[in-house]
Amino acid sequence: MSLSLADTVGKVRPSKTLAVAAKARELREQGIDVINFSAGEPDFDTPQNIKDAAVKALQAGQTKYTAAGGTPELKKAVQAKLQRENGLTYTASQIIVNAGAKHTLFTLFQALLNDGDEVLIPAPYWVSYPDMVTLLRGKPIIIPTEAENNFEITVEDLQKYLTPRTKVLVLNSPANPTGSVYSQEKLQALADFLVDKNLYIVSDEIYEHFLYDGARFHSIAQLSEKIRAQTIVVNGVSKAYSMTGWRIGYAAGPENVLKAMTVIQSQSLSNPTSIAQAAAVEALNGSQSAVDKMLKAFQERRDYMCQFLLTIPGITCRCPQGAFYAFPDVSALYGKSCQGRKINNSEDLAELLLTAAHLAVVPGSGFGADNYIRLSYASSLENIRQGLARLKDFAAALI
Repeated sequence: MSLSLADTVGKVRPSKTLAVAAKARELREQGIDVINFSAGEPDFDTPQNIKDAAVKALQAGQTKYTAAGGTPELKKAVQAKLQRENGLTYTASQIIVNAGAKHTLFTLFQALLNDGDEVLIPAPYWVSYPDMVTLLRGKPIIIPTEAENNFEITVEDLQKYLTPRTKVLVLNSPANPTGSVYSQEKLQALADFLVDKNLYIVSDEIYEHFLYDGARFHSIAQLSEKIRAQTIVVNGVSKAYSMTGWRIGYAAGPENVLKAMTVIQSQSLSNPTSIAQAAAVEALNGSQSAVDKMLKAFQERRDYMCQFLLTIPGITCRCPQGAFYAFPDVSALYGKSCQGRKINNSEDLAELLLTAAHLAVVPGSGFGADNYIRLSYASSLENIRQGLARLKDFAAALI
């Protein structure tokens, strides 16, 4: 009898975004000019003041273990950020620092879920939410949403999908991949309904600084003390400060939850990288001018991408209010063919775009929305112009 793996491994899919990015890299290494719209990271360098802080920490010998849940200096910086920008007050014992917001979410689900606990996840969703829940023997319950409703859930949706086994609701605003941003009024309606339902709300706020056309960010934790007591705020420095490779995320919430996360982290990660934590202190406490610079560039790129997509027959697209992705509906292209191959779904389309047009996009199937593809505008305006031209030529050549 052969040795076996955990049964959950066979139920988990590789990340679609990372898989597409890897394939694009392979083609580039072969000398093929691939334009990559799959990236979930800003194309800007990490700001110099943040890099300088890391160098200073390195030279000062800050290269040893830290407290499992993060250094006191970084926890203090997170506390100050949450108070200053979000009006949220937490003690140090209500905060944890992790190796990126993805790790924050994984550790959080470890702390919350027992076998069979249900997690409500609105779709389209970030690709990793359902698989994290499955890995930890929870049960992802997908709540479908519609473009006409801004891809947002309502109280009526919650009433339909809530069961006695529901333990967690995941909210992501601004959202990946749709760019939707919940208004305060919509969040208040959800909060009023959820406050007596005895479940946790995981509020993924990693894209909070990327907002357009007057959209404003609101955390559901801001709306009342009762809902804050049920909410775990998840954030990090990866997106806002172009620090994806530094791997620093954090969470704030009820003390018993954060204590459990810290215990888990002490037995798994030990601690986030000491030098990266020092850099994150500077990111949160230092000048925010680099964030404003990125936002201005993303606004220009978003506007161009959205306007261009609407010129391509068979493609429709809402203009996102936040994050840095467009999420066009491409289902009108299904049933057509390219190079003798029929396009049946978003994965077929994404594969053909990569091989025939040398354009890397992420299929919507990975986000629970097969009629769509995700295009990142975290790329230069010139790349966006060239990439969209390739998409238009590809669509026009379909038969």
